[in-house]
Amino acid sequence: MRIKSLVSATLLAVALATAPTAAIAAEKTAFKLGWSIYVGWMPWGWADDTGIVKKWADKYGITIEVTQFNDYVESINQFTASDYDAVTLTNMDALSIPSAGGVDTSVVVINDYSNGNDMVIAKNAKDVAGLKGEKINLVELSVSEYLLVRALETAGLTSRDVTVVNTSDADMVAAAATPDVSTVVTWNPLASEIVAAGNGTAIFDSSKIPGEIMDLTVAKTEVLADNPAFGKALAGIWYETMGVMTAETPEGAAARAAMGASSGTDQKGFESQLSATNLFATPQAGLDFVNSADLSAKMDAVRQFLFAKGLFGAGAASADIVGIALANGDTLGDPANVKLRFDPVFMQAAADGKL
Repeated sequence: MRIKSLVSATLLAVALATAPTAAIAAEKTAFKLGWSIYVGWMPWGWADDTGIVKKWADKYGITIEVTQFNDYVESINQFTASDYDAVTLTNMDALSIPSAGGVDTSVVVINDYSNGNDMVIAKNAKDVAGLKGEKINLVELSVSEYLLVRALETAGLTSRDVTVVNTSDADMVAAAATPDVSTVVTWNPLASEIVAAGNGTAIFDSSKIPGEIMDLTVAKTEVLADNPAFGKALAGIWYETMGVMTAETPEGAAARAAMGASSGTDQKGFESQLSATNLFATPQAGLDFVNSADLSAKMDAVRQFLFAKGLFGAGAASADIVGIALANGDTLGDPANVKLRFDPVFMQAAADGKL
C-alpha cells in the first residue's frame, strides 16, 4: 500500500549532501522507474509483467527498468538522490521532497486523484463540527493531515481545535479498534477495513476536495529534455494499459484481478478502490485536468499547507520559495526557482496520436 508520509526538505538536504553526485543528464538509452503499491500505480507493475513496458521501450530503442518499492518514501528518495529517472508519487510529495530538495521535476502523466479513498472516520462525531476537542489519530505531516485540515476548514475549525496523535499506517487498523481511539484519518484499503469492522463512520473524504490529492508519474526535467523518447514511452505505456484495464472485457477483468492480487486484495476489492479513484484513463482526460483553470488554486492550497508545516525548511520565508510551472504558462511561487512543472507535452502527444 502507499505510505504517504512526507519527508522535510531539511532532512532531504542532508541526504543529498551525503549522496554521490548524480551524473548530469544527457542522451542515454537505459532508464529506471520506481513505483509503490497503490490503486492508481498498480498499472505500472502489471504493464511490466505483461510486456507492455518492453513493447514501448523497444519502439524507441531504449530499456526501462521498472522497480516496485515496498517503502514509498524510499522510492522518492532514490529518485531524488540517485540515478532513478522517474517515480510515482503524490503532488504534495513531489513538491516537498524532490522539488524542495532542488531536483527539477516534470509531470509526465497524471495518473488519478483520490475521490474518496482518503477518509476522516469517527466513532462519536456525527459531522466535522463534532471533531472539536477530539484526539485524532493519523500519519502526521501526510496527505491524511492535509485532508483533516481541509475538513476542519469546512466547519470553521483549525488544527488548534483538535489534538493530532501521530500513528503509523501499520498500526492504524488496530488503533481504530481500541476504545480510546475515537477518530482516525487514513486511506484505502485501511479506511474501508476500519469502516467494515464497525469502528467508525466516514464523515469526510477526499471526494469533498476533488483534484487536490493527485497521484502522478514524474521524471527529472533534464532527463526528459535530453531524452524525450523516454517520456513518450512512459505515456504510451500508461494509456495502453489504461485501455486494457478499464475495458469491460474478459481481458480487462483479468487485468483488474491481477492488479488486485498484487496489491493484497482481489478483483472486487481492487474495483472498490477504483470506484473511489478518479482515474485519468485517456490522454484527453489528463489534459483537461492539467489545463483546468482551478489547478492553480489546488496547488496553492497544497503549497500553503507544506509551508505552514515547515516542510520547505526552516529558512523558507514563504510558500513562494519553490516555483511551480502550470500548463497555462503561469507560475506559482518563485519563477527563478521553478522545480515542479505540470508540462502536458507527453499527454498532448498521446492525445494527438503522435507517440
